Amino acid sequence: MHALPVWQQAGDRRVLLSELKVGQSGELLGLDLPDSVQNHLMHMGFVPAARVKVLRLAPAGDPVVYGVDGMEIALRRDTAEAIRVRILAGCDTTEESEAAR
Repeated sequence: MHALPVWQQAGDRRVLLSELKVGQSGELLGLDLPDSVQNHLMHMGFVPAARVKVLRLAPAGDPVVYGVDGMEIALRRDTAEAIRVRILAGCDTTEESEAAR
């Protein structure tokens, strides 16, 4: 058994953005990135309480395209691993995205 990060409690639906699958959505909780990168992403819509949806993967799996505030933004895995989100109710499966294929 591994220890949970400080910001994540047992039974909570909080994860890193990189853990979401295509079709899943999350509410942005925080960015653990250098100020310059954080400010850049915030100007593109990655602000607290924003809804972020995983839209698609690159053929090799990295980067991943996310939808936020009406824009599509590709992020590398290492960047997505520094973004905390809360999985939104009803958005924790990929059935919707698989049905759309």
